[in-house]
Amino acid sequence: MGQARNTDSAMAEAVVLDPEDFVRGKLPRSLWLTILGAAAVLMICSSLRHGLFQSNAYDLGIFDQAVYMISTGAEPLVSLIGFHALGDHGAFVLYPLALLYKIFPSVYWLLAVQAIALASGAFFVWHLALDYGLKRSQAIALSWVYLLYPVVFNANLFDFHPEVMAVPALLGAIWAARRRNWLGFLIAVVLVLSCKAVLSLTIAALGLWLLLAQRRSFGFVALALGIAWFGISTQVIIPAFSGEEAQAVGRYSYLGDSVLGILKNLVLKPQQVVSYLFTAANLEYLVLLLVPFLWGLSPRHLLPLLGAGPTLFLNLLADHQPQKDLTHQYALPMLPFFLVAIMAALAAERGWLRRPRWIMVWATVAWLALAKYGYFGSLYLSQLDTVGAMQGAIAQVQTKGGVLTASQIAPHLTHRALVTMAEPGSESLDLGPYDYVLLNAKHPGWASSPETVQALTERLDNESDWQRTYEQDGVVLFEVISEAKAEESVN
Repeated sequence: MGQARNTDSAMAEAVVLDPEDFVRGKLPRSLWLTILGAAAVLMICSSLRHGLFQSNAYDLGIFDQAVYMISTGAEPLVSLIGFHALGDHGAFVLYPLALLYKIFPSVYWLLAVQAIALASGAFFVWHLALDYGLKRSQAIALSWVYLLYPVVFNANLFDFHPEVMAVPALLGAIWAARRRNWLGFLIAVVLVLSCKAVLSLTIAALGLWLLLAQRRSFGFVALALGIAWFGISTQVIIPAFSGEEAQAVGRYSYLGDSVLGILKNLVLKPQQVVSYLFTAANLEYLVLLLVPFLWGLSPRHLLPLLGAGPTLFLNLLADHQPQKDLTHQYALPMLPFFLVAIMAALAAERGWLRRPRWIMVWATVAWLALAKYGYFGSLYLSQLDTVGAMQGAIAQVQTKGGVLTASQIAPHLTHRALVTMAEPGSESLDLGPYDYVLLNAKHPGWASSPETVQALTERLDNESDWQRTYEQDGVVLFEVISEAKAEESVN
């Protein structure tokens, strides 16, 4: 650890620039094209998945409805979760995103922002690598390592999550701290904190690392901001807007039913914590997480991984399987710190692989093995038989009235104040606030069932003020009969 500290204490050295540094740090045209190409590929893939009705109410529908409501000037009460958008994760970043919806309201803005944010991380990786004294060829290779990390591709496919914007922001914060750029550092830290409440722990851990790496003033500010925002967001903002504890608390119910209770039991019940940490599922997760980086990590240069600590600890402790795989977004906040640890190792001429060619080969093999591109030939085609019918039914929804529908259809209809999933229990739901009920008998959707769809269909067929206005391939749209239509039918 002593040598690791010495290596990372290089952050404390003043950065002296000469004119050649500006040329050396200029992004190569090939890397610009790579970043733009990566953004395009990510955008195309997520858009195609959405077009195939593989996105869901949780989470694309939630964020799309929230941003849409903000853009109209309305209070972002998200009907899919039943409370204000800030009561979910305290994601204030949704407010500036709403400016895009003022240009033209479309869910594809979120998919575009996500793709651009993820791809742009390579820009900061390049500059950080040069800042660590690596060769240009090594900096390019590490940019490829970043873009080819399987979670980057996989998380991009999994609907939309504001924390994807925290990835380039974390890299930017580290770069700004190394350059003693206070304005850039504070902007990056505030952006991270605005993405998701739990990322305040990542910022606090970043601060701890910076303190140990001799960037004491930056470290102290990050540590203080992270701790303060964790308390404010979890104890004030989220309860005020949701009326309850943060939803993720349920994933640690064995430790308590509140944030403070969980923190207390982490200290008072160490045996229970240990029993949840050392499991076969966690071992598998660690192996998958580290395989893409094993070539470059060195035991003597692991100090930057302090920043990844909170995310890793929470994922290992969670009683929630998606936090233990590379398919979802939960591992993303760790990525910047893995890469910086590799940079420190390469700068000290450590690591199994140091030649750019072999680094890129390893990254490519890891991507081929762990990225979920194969879903486009299997899972994502599972509802292909009703895609046309669902598109046709959606086209018949002409007003902004309330909609009760399947999870996979909801993100296509969230530009309204009321949209709810047709899930078990909705058979007896008061249909007064709704104008439309759109169901898919062949593919009921996540959290629903054929029995729910059948019960709702039978109920609506027996309701005198509802009528079928569209039916094809098991997709059926019911529309409430307005007073005007009722008078026309009588006449």
